[in-house]
Amino acid sequence: MIEGIMLGQDGGLSLTIAQIVQRLKGSGLHSQLERQAQLSLHNPEIKLESLKEDIKEFLKTSGWEKKLQNAVYSELIVFPFPCHPSAPPEHIKESLAYMRKAQGSWEKRILKSLNSMCTELGIPLSQKRSVNEQKELLNKWNEMGTDEPDLSLFRPVYAPKDFLEVLMNLRNPNYENSEQPSFRNHLGLIQVPLKVKDIPELKEYFNELDLNTGQLDIDDSAHVPPELFENEHIRIGQKVLIEQDSAAAQQYVRQGCPNSLRAELWALILNVSSQPEGILYYEQLKSNVIQHDLLVDSLIYKDVKLTASNDDYYFVFEDYLYQVLLCFSRDTSVLEHFAYNSATPPKSYIRGKLGMEEYAVFYPPNGVIPFHGFSMYVAPLCFLYNEPSKLYQIFREIYVRYFFRLHSISSHPSGIVSLCLLFETLLQTHLPQLFYHLREIGAQPMVGIHFWAEQQQDCHNSNTGLRISFKWMVRAFSGYLATDQLLLLWDRVLGYNSLEILAVLAAAVFAFRAVNLMEVTSLAAAEAVLADLSTLKVMPLLQIFLFATGS
Repeated sequence: MIEGIMLGQDGGLSLTIAQIVQRLKGSGLHSQLERQAQLSLHNPEIKLESLKEDIKEFLKTSGWEKKLQNAVYSELIVFPFPCHPSAPPEHIKESLAYMRKAQGSWEKRILKSLNSMCTELGIPLSQKRSVNEQKELLNKWNEMGTDEPDLSLFRPVYAPKDFLEVLMNLRNPNYENSEQPSFRNHLGLIQVPLKVKDIPELKEYFNELDLNTGQLDIDDSAHVPPELFENEHIRIGQKVLIEQDSAAAQQYVRQGCPNSLRAELWALILNVSSQPEGILYYEQLKSNVIQHDLLVDSLIYKDVKLTASNDDYYFVFEDYLYQVLLCFSRDTSVLEHFAYNSATPPKSYIRGKLGMEEYAVFYPPNGVIPFHGFSMYVAPLCFLYNEPSKLYQIFREIYVRYFFRLHSISSHPSGIVSLCLLFETLLQTHLPQLFYHLREIGAQPMVGIHFWAEQQQDCHNSNTGLRISFKWMVRAFSGYLATDQLLLLWDRVLGYNSLEILAVLAAAVFAFRAVNLMEVTSLAAAEAVLADLSTLKVMPLLQIFLFATGS
């Protein structure tokens, strides 16, 4: 039996190695390594009789071995472990059939909204710009924020509240009318039976956040004075950067990043280097923007105007946001993440060729239709990176690793469905009085739980706090927290390679404001209590919620 298990593990390991090798063969790093190996042959220290070992040693001492290790680590972090060889591709995207079906239905709604707008406004999805239009856009590329196009007829394809309504209607058909107690006793808006971590499991998972471990932005540690910890933490961070080790950098940022090192450490974790290829690729994307006008360009303009341009922290970065997001919409390399994303990139057909696959193209080219608030995924990064191509690469990598999960329907632990369920479960188990109070003020009071059908009907009208916290989580708190606090939160997203910290923080905010929330008598009043999060300190909230209260 043990041999059988080992054989299965070895088979899985072999498959993982084969997939990583295959992906790296198509990368720029592979050609760079080949070129360096060829150049090393001119080195007098390379002997013919020990050629293989000498080239390996050369690549090690010249830093290329470390770059290869970081690339392999990045692949292991991003791509899921391979399923059974005979498993269909859709199981890698999402293992649960009802989740795949719900995501498919949601995509049809989004496309219908986009096509309706296209028809109503009489604007094509894509058209080539005239020579004069190309020149004009090129000339104002660095000051697009001064442009004031008439966007009054354009509307966001959807907003977070529309998406929440879809998630509230999710049901596992195998559990319909189920009498299983563990499922029936969850009284939240999310009614799907997914496994989420409880407080003890969260404590173990986020153990570096405990009260005995030093953290940046914690002023009252009883063990080490803040200045001493910060100086030592900076020294260690500088050493991590010298070593250029992605795994070490990821572990390091779990205790927070010093502002002076954050940009470099994030780039190291995300395996983004300042290579000429990256700059050339960005310039090619820019050229594509200059040449063609897409309908989604107006959606991007509209979103920036509605969100970041009105934000006290981010309005100064308006030009950067246009540049990054317009280039992002043209980036076909983003399509690769759909191999492990439950979503499917939308297709458009050449006029008159509807349904003929040979005339189909992905639209937009990156397969991602922006929604209301999408630009806020980019805005905080502008504080860290002032070089457009580097800013672009960092955003793209963060998006294809993490943020895509915040607007697609899946059963992944970092997916928005699981985050909603985790938030509600934490509130129901950790703050039951608050949970039931919020539920009561959002609906007719319940007189016991009689039937599952009654519960389903009732939960749609109730407020468990998710109607408020959903917008925080779907935007990863961007635009809600002060920027310094948001970056400390995102440090932990990268450090733990997980978005679960968003749900924990959302619950911690409710716990912090619990006394005030217990006094409100309406959803509007609850929203008023939680309207301003800009003065909150992220790390003390998380530590108190996870480690300083009973569980």
